[in-house]
Amino acid sequence: MPDAVIRIEELHRVYQMGETEVRALDGISLEVGRGEFLAVMGPSGSGKSTFMNIVGCLDRATSGKYLLDGVDVSGLDRDARAEIRNAKIGFVFQNFNLLPRTSALENVELPLLYLSKGVLSDRQATARAKACLERVGLGARWDHTPAQLSGGQQQRVAIARSLVNDPAILLADEPTGNLDSHTSEEVMAIFQELNEEGRTVVLITHEPDIAEYSKRVVSFRDGKIVSDVPVAKRRVAVRATAGGRTS
Repeated sequence: MPDAVIRIEELHRVYQMGETEVRALDGISLEVGRGEFLAVMGPSGSGKSTFMNIVGCLDRATSGKYLLDGVDVSGLDRDARAEIRNAKIGFVFQNFNLLPRTSALENVELPLLYLSKGVLSDRQATARAKACLERVGLGARWDHTPAQLSGGQQQRVAIARSLVNDPAILLADEPTGNLDSHTSEEVMAIFQELNEEGRTVVLITHEPDIAEYSKRVVSFRDGKIVSDVPVAKRRVAVRATAGGRTS
């Protein structure tokens, strides 16, 4: 794949549990092209969470190679991985991970504090964060705290936060796990729209119906990739108008 934003070669992750050796990842190889929408599936213990942690530069493989947007991050130390992570990856988590006492705007601005290091003025940072909130239909609620927002709105804030540094990858870990079916459709519509705009999306999920919103599904079992197939009949999420995004 000539323009792979993720390139993994013979990746292993081994944990030592007392005298037992656990092979969480057992020699996987995978490429994800720029602009792809990939869903990663598998049962508990399959290796998909370990895969997510390594792709997200939250953990390091025991052996093998991982290139992120052309940069070999396999042997980087924790600080170097954190720098790459802040610049290249936007995270969206199941539990939203918002700061409870700060506004939606301040939550979205937070990654800029770690990345810009004075490159952006306060006014520029605020403008960028507001634009990201507008993008997910929450421009009118920028001053609301998480407690004043529904679960779907909180996840929209999390998506806006993931976009604010213009990352190479959006990495979504069970992003609909705490949402009802209607709100899940609206959230998946945002991911589909972002992908159609050229964003690379990697979605971790155990739900087959959520995986169907992607374009390609990779399945893990016992630390190995057991299937890698395009989505035969892709689900198209309900598009909600910006004014109607209140879930």
